[in-house]
Amino acid sequence: MADASDTAPEAGLSRRVVEILVALILMGLAAMVLWDSYERGAGWDGGPQNGFFPARVGWILLIAAVAALVSALRREDSVFVTYGQLRMVASVFLPLLLYVTGIEFLGLYVASALFMALFMIMLGDFRWWQTLLAVVAVPLIAFWVFEVQFRLSLPKGPVEAMLGY
Repeated sequence: MADASDTAPEAGLSRRVVEILVALILMGLAAMVLWDSYERGAGWDGGPQNGFFPARVGWILLIAAVAALVSALRREDSVFVTYGQLRMVASVFLPLLLYVTGIEFLGLYVASALFMALFMIMLGDFRWWQTLLAVVAVPLIAFWVFEVQFRLSLPKGPVEAMLGY
């Protein structure tokens, strides 16, 4: 009989690799902050120049990123996230990315309706009429609250333009 401790850990992204990548990204960000700060002037000429304080923050960020890189290189490797967990994150992130992109072309209300329908059908356990009710009611209520009551114009697409808004 196999023991639970005999099973191999699930494969995934290496914690060391993820930490090294994050440290390198932070080092690049710190380099950009420092470059911009020194372009603006990071000295003290009768008072702090425009880049004085951002340069100090850039140096602190660079030191912290180097420390994180050294720590990651010394760390014993382990799994940061399994591929199964990563698929779960992607199942939310990719539709969210499509939603944010869709707002530009379809407007907030239509994109929101499609986003809700996708999640309710794919990830939820809702009846068809519940999905239809939510997909129609929520954008209409949001439109009434923001556009009519608050008079706050939110991104609109071709459907709203067809209706005269």
